[in-house]
Amino acid sequence: MTAALVLRAAERRDAAELAVLVEIASHGFATWLWYGAVMRGNKDTAMEQGRSRMRDDHEPGAWKDATLAEWDGEIAGVSIGYNLEESVRDIVAPHPVIKPLLDLQVTVIGSRFIDSLGVYRHHRRKGIGRALLAREIEKAKGRQVSLITESHNETAQALYRASGFVEKARLPAVPLFEDSKRHDWVLFARDMT
Repeated sequence: MTAALVLRAAERRDAAELAVLVEIASHGFATWLWYGAVMRGNKDTAMEQGRSRMRDDHEPGAWKDATLAEWDGEIAGVSIGYNLEESVRDIVAPHPVIKPLLDLQVTVIGSRFIDSLGVYRHHRRKGIGRALLAREIEKAKGRQVSLITESHNETAQALYRASGFVEKARLPAVPLFEDSKRHDWVLFARDMT
């Protein structure tokens, strides 16, 4: 029997799995963000905050914007995308680490922005990431598609380039910690015209 890939809209009840996949896609960045709720005493763990964030019915980048990939009935990956609205200009970075990301997003307002694209390690090299990326391109309905990745994430960059994305800009990332690996945030976009 051949393995079957199914893409489906996420449901609110998928929030915990979404949080894990967003954490994988962000290489630890999401947990760093979510840990603020622990420091404020609102949550017991960063992943609890991530689950709460993914359950949100109104914020962009939560369950309503997510597509899940299932491989033989098991959740294998996720893409989260939404239309980048003018309101991104009004967001004040709550921490210097966030500022370069917002500065890059402002340059692609109006595009479909892929916030997260992640696949569990044991499901990689099966075409799941490519299928999720194609679904996001389809959802753009002719608009530009954009995303931001780390400069050292060569595997992801190869996938994006093979799918018609080109580098538009890059900014140095503000390190999360003193010993963090230095990198740039790289903005990729795919024009549909």
